[in-house]
Amino acid sequence: MSVDERMVHDIVQKVMANMQISGSVSGMHGVFKDMNDAINASIEAQKKVCTMTLDQREQIISLIRKKTHENAEILANMGVNETGMGNVGDKILKHHLTADKVPGTEDISTVAWSGDRGLTLVEMGPFGVIGAITPATNPSETVICNCIGMLAGGNTVVFNPHPNAKKTTIYTINMINEASIEAGGPDNIAVTVEAPTLDTSAIMMKHPSIHLLVATGGPGVVTAVLSSGKRAIGAGAGNPPVLVDETADIRKAAQDIVNGCTFDNNLPCIAEKEIVAVDSVADELMNYMISENGCYLASKEIQDKLVQTVFTPKGALNRKCVGRSAQTLLAMVGVNVGPEIRCIVFEGQKEHPLIAEELMMPILGMVRVKSFEEGVETAVWLEHGNRHSAHIHSKNVDHITTYARALDTAILVKNGPSYAALGFGGEGYCTFTIASRTGEGLTAAHSFTKSRRCTMSDSLCIR
Repeated sequence: MSVDERMVHDIVQKVMANMQISGSVSGMHGVFKDMNDAINASIEAQKKVCTMTLDQREQIISLIRKKTHENAEILANMGVNETGMGNVGDKILKHHLTADKVPGTEDISTVAWSGDRGLTLVEMGPFGVIGAITPATNPSETVICNCIGMLAGGNTVVFNPHPNAKKTTIYTINMINEASIEAGGPDNIAVTVEAPTLDTSAIMMKHPSIHLLVATGGPGVVTAVLSSGKRAIGAGAGNPPVLVDETADIRKAAQDIVNGCTFDNNLPCIAEKEIVAVDSVADELMNYMISENGCYLASKEIQDKLVQTVFTPKGALNRKCVGRSAQTLLAMVGVNVGPEIRCIVFEGQKEHPLIAEELMMPILGMVRVKSFEEGVETAVWLEHGNRHSAHIHSKNVDHITTYARALDTAILVKNGPSYAALGFGGEGYCTFTIASRTGEGLTAAHSFTKSRRCTMSDSLCIR
């Protein structure tokens, strides 16, 4: 461990030790014992935020970006330390990406019509106080991403984070409020509770002053907000397939697929979860993954052991396996490998539990198909109608078009690693709230606003 790494480690340990969640979190901005108190503080803060100019909001956002860069290593270490999921190096990259590429007030625009009968404007106004539920997989990244977009739209936000990531979330919320105060803005632009639970979540969802709910997580939490009777944005599960056809650059496809699958130990919901490969290239693809990209070929015996390990007796995911490295997962089933092994691969039928279920682990099953057409049908089945993400490696434009239309996902990456969709090695902005189920797709500031039309009749047109 280098001097810098030791320093970060010591800071993280000190911060985690000082956050005695069962008692008070002294000196932390935006943190409350009671959810109703947190909501009331957010209401008061929003009264100030909604009167701020876009310029003033952007000044706060600029400081949030700066502090995210400065705290990237601490936040990454805290996230891994607290949740046991992911890896520090990739989480650092995700924080820098969030700071650089999540849109701010530039995403807020106005549409205007002027003519003989006057002037009409359609502007993007705030919802007010937003209630947000965030996951343990990307705790600080999601909070920062949501805060930047929600604040840009003139909102404040009440978070009910995953209990397994509450310390990381509290540290992040404190950092965001510090940025606001330093920029001359109000405290409590983001708030949470010391001990988030299902009860605090229910209070937040039912509160009459919260008109928009945003859930980033599994199908259960998304269903809960969609059943709330309020406007809701749901960023839920996916099981993204990647199809490789006979026209693809197979060597590059192998590298891109493994890089995407292993990024942060497969925690991103957009990451490649299984491969569908046309028979004529399947062997070559598997060979490149094993020989050049650090993949371990699991035998039938190891596959069976993995199934027994990564699933509970009731068929649910074993949370102790989610976001763990390939080396750790293999050790759980009695296979010792070095850190050069990044991914576990095997070939199986589409119904294989390690293929059909979204694992969020660096395990990649490959389904062999006879033709591109069969590959599309298989990928559609594997995606399970989530309409979240899908990927393809092909040089055939007609194949890419057919696949895109059949999958109908919020994200489709062509000839690249999955994370290109988040602006990492690809064009476009970054987000960690991808709302496939409710249709917003990659959320940004505009997603957290409502349309307001203002008409001046027979005036203000001077042409």
